[in-house]
Amino acid sequence: MNDFDVPDGIDVLRVFCGPDGSNGNALGVVRDGRRYPDNDSRQALARKLGFSETVFVDDPERGTVDIRTPGLRLPFAGHPLVGAAWLLDLEILELPIGDVTARQDGEFTWITGRPEWAPPRTLEQYASAAEVEALTGPPPGEGRLYVWAWEDEAAGRVRARSFPRSPEERGDGRSGGAGAHTGETDEDEATGAAAMQLSAELGRALNITQGRGSQILTAPAPDGTMEVGGRVLLAVAGGGGGGPPAPPPPAGGGPPGRG
Repeated sequence: MNDFDVPDGIDVLRVFCGPDGSNGNALGVVRDGRRYPDNDSRQALARKLGFSETVFVDDPERGTVDIRTPGLRLPFAGHPLVGAAWLLDLEILELPIGDVTARQDGEFTWITGRPEWAPPRTLEQYASAAEVEALTGPPPGEGRLYVWAWEDEAAGRVRARSFPRSPEERGDGRSGGAGAHTGETDEDEATGAAAMQLSAELGRALNITQGRGSQILTAPAPDGTMEVGGRVLLAVAGGGGGGPPAPPPPAGGGPPGRG
């Protein structure tokens, strides 16, 4: 048994898991993108699944992938690419916006991209980690919001939460699939692109705890690129291969997460 009800042929990963293997942002991966050959069929599946992102693999050898939220196609996103790099065991992923390099380092999978490739969002600093944790939903406003506070500034430790705050990102009207959450607000459990943007703004490597307890690491490079990394575990093996299944998320408690 698992927490997800997905069609055959779709892997479900948890990306940016915590040190104990829990949490992480759920990701759907369609290993054979030919099964969904056009924009409408891909968007319909992404909406049905309800994950914050679903990846369609168009060429598993070259690493050509297509990233979809329930409402739109993305040029770049962190947790889908970290997950795809781990699952496909590739050193390069091909996207229309540019190539993304990947590497494995022990229990962590890293990708390198450019923070400006990610969709824009507001980065809002709070006075304390307790204030971030106390939020019951996104503050009023439009557009993607990443709220954060220092847990230990000297050590680069950050507490963060991420709110899409747009119907296109939330996929309003989706059918309530494997990753869908009901309620008036949606929250991303772990957002690699936002972590990259925050790291670029601060100009330093970060160790971020997001959502219920997911962990994201970042490392800026002198050429303006950014590495983002984390643990990946297999929750559902729909396409064969992969490692041991991830432990289930904790029951109750903590801020809501989309996966």
